[in-house]
Amino acid sequence: MVTLNDARRVIAAAEKKAEEIGQPMNIAVADSGGNLVAHVRMDEAWIGSIDISIKKAYTSRAFDIATLNLAEHSQSGGQFFGIHASNDGRVMIFAGGIPLKRDGKVVGAIGVSGGSGEQDHAVAEAGAAAF
Repeated sequence: MVTLNDARRVIAAAEKKAEEIGQPMNIAVADSGGNLVAHVRMDEAWIGSIDISIKKAYTSRAFDIATLNLAEHSQSGGQFFGIHASNDGRVMIFAGGIPLKRDGKVVGAIGVSGGSGEQDHAVAEAGAAAF
């Protein structure tokens, strides 16, 4: 289970990393069902990335995989090619989504959007580490 307090802790750690790298982000935390628990749009973060961050969290939980890794396998000729068209368009294949695990079991996910793929993933990693 991902509580609101858990989500706040994850978001706070992700925000800190985003501030360190100087890139405002949208940060979403989802529960075990892929449902949004909490979301923050940092000042000046792209509004177009609100939806993307939420969908990255959903995607990471729905498939229990970092979106960075899913992206690698969803390119033309890859085993997951076309997956982005599933789930009514909720699947995001950009870096920035990471599963949240408790006792080795995926119980939620973080999704981050607003910078480059490397930046999104780094901020998501910082958030996930605080879980």
